[in-house]
Amino acid sequence: MTSAEHPPHVDPSFVVLRETVQPDDVGIVRDIVVSTGFFTAVEVEVAIELVQEHLARGTRSGYCFLFAELERRTVAYACYGPIACTVGSFDLYWLVVQQALRHRGLGRYLVQAAEARIAQAGGRRVYIETSGRALYQPTQAFYERCGYAPEAVLHDFYAPGDPKIVYSKALAAGAL
Repeated sequence: MTSAEHPPHVDPSFVVLRETVQPDDVGIVRDIVVSTGFFTAVEVEVAIELVQEHLARGTRSGYCFLFAELERRTVAYACYGPIACTVGSFDLYWLVVQQALRHRGLGRYLVQAAEARIAQAGGRRVYIETSGRALYQPTQAFYERCGYAPEAVLHDFYAPGDPKIVYSKALAAGAL
């Protein structure tokens, strides 16, 4: 898709961010993740399990959520949390935008909002993992445009020929 073919950006003033996880989010997350066509059935189940874990254990689960709503409809979400046994390191586990709304600025808006919350929680560095398959090249380019740098490539991690790429970004103290 060329820049001329990208749909118009969503005005952030129309986006409502929600941090509270609700029981309906199990189905909402499933629908958003499935809509992308990127994830296997097992990966979809993992996304759902994180929502269920948060519903069962709250913040003790280690999973924090940020949902983006447009016109009272949840259309994107981020899941992040502190990395155990570290000082100020966080994982951004999931960042998913409804397929029909991709390339409209929602992903970048969610990344920035998650980074702000991570910084407020004492986070100093964010890590993101993604597949190295060709399907994920747009994802990799997106993370790099958001200021993340590839730190490691673990070859044949997910499957033969499917490496895991680990990205990171240092959060500037007080900058967010």
